[in-house]
Amino acid sequence: MHASRRAAQNGATPALVTVIRFAITALGAALALVMTSLSLVSLRVARQVITPARRLPDTRLLDLDTQAQTVTLARTADTALPGRYGLFTSGTESYVKVGTVLASDDETVTRKLLTHVGPDAELAPDAAFSGWYFSRPDELHLPWTPELIGSAVGPCPAWQFAAGDGATWVIQVHGRGTTRAEALRAVPVFHALGITSLVVSYRNDGEAPRSRTGTYALGATEWRDVDAAIGFARRRGAERVIVMGWSMGGAIALQLALNSAHRDLIAGLILESPVIDWRVVLDYQASLMHLPGPVTRLAIDTLGSDWGTAFTRAGTPIPFDRLDVVSRAGELRHPILILHSDDDGFVPSDASHGLVMARPDLVELEVFDVARHTKLWNYDQDRWTSAITAWLTRLRLAPSAADS
Repeated sequence: MHASRRAAQNGATPALVTVIRFAITALGAALALVMTSLSLVSLRVARQVITPARRLPDTRLLDLDTQAQTVTLARTADTALPGRYGLFTSGTESYVKVGTVLASDDETVTRKLLTHVGPDAELAPDAAFSGWYFSRPDELHLPWTPELIGSAVGPCPAWQFAAGDGATWVIQVHGRGTTRAEALRAVPVFHALGITSLVVSYRNDGEAPRSRTGTYALGATEWRDVDAAIGFARRRGAERVIVMGWSMGGAIALQLALNSAHRDLIAGLILESPVIDWRVVLDYQASLMHLPGPVTRLAIDTLGSDWGTAFTRAGTPIPFDRLDVVSRAGELRHPILILHSDDDGFVPSDASHGLVMARPDLVELEVFDVARHTKLWNYDQDRWTSAITAWLTRLRLAPSAADS
């Protein structure tokens, strides 16, 4: 309005003043629209971060050859990986195992089926590529029992695989948007070393009870359910507990190390592709989605503020400072082994490197490449197993190794 007033004072015609006023009004309206749009995008991003969601397709099933027992998928960074994996689909099969890459080009990848698929099978084209490999505990061919862990939100289902004399346990904590089955890959490694495995669930993961809000707290509250699992292990005779966390399970494991009432029982942490600082992860994922910086910052501010809970319906703000374990590295007391791929593609390894630099006395990092997010076992099972076994043996946490 000041511009139109100056124009009038300088002798501009009434028509020109009207045009200037209209332009200023239109510019203000456009700016308000842009700001509103950015705010809405930020709120939607914030809500998605903490909302449990079903598994989404990330590839296309292009051809199924039941005679040759092969499957052809659209090529992605994941579907082209060497190793053994799983494939979620729908139709006559909901989950199949896939193995060696037999052929590939710029658009497709053909892999060997490791699950037999009959000639009458019909699989939907939308599929999700997975590092789980094992989808049920009985596939491991090891003795196991179903358990219920009493927590503040109710009974959380768990699988127990007894091994050795029962003095050393490992508690497996899965990641965001997955379930207990993600961690089954690790059970045989610990079983061979005489370590009992407890594969747990936690609030809002689709298996454990729902919290009042039904949203993730990114590790800030979920650790309490896993702390109850450590108490369960203690009552069953555990004298020492290793906590292994996958992805967001790593964030949960670190919160346990800092806050657990059973810290005296924790002997060490193993972190696979872990989240160590959520702000690093959210910034990285926002860049992958080509979101403007202001959108990302507003989304993080929304999640971390009291006023933001009215929009996210999270109940309480996400305590990003408390979840940033690089900045809290001085509080750590337990030895930590991190396994992370530098081309993770989902959770960047920057914070893992940062934690090693901050606490080289406690933290060891086994750096992979090519392996992508939580697929290190699938990509190089021998190296993955050897790294864990060697670390446990050095710390005298592998009973079978100590006896040999």
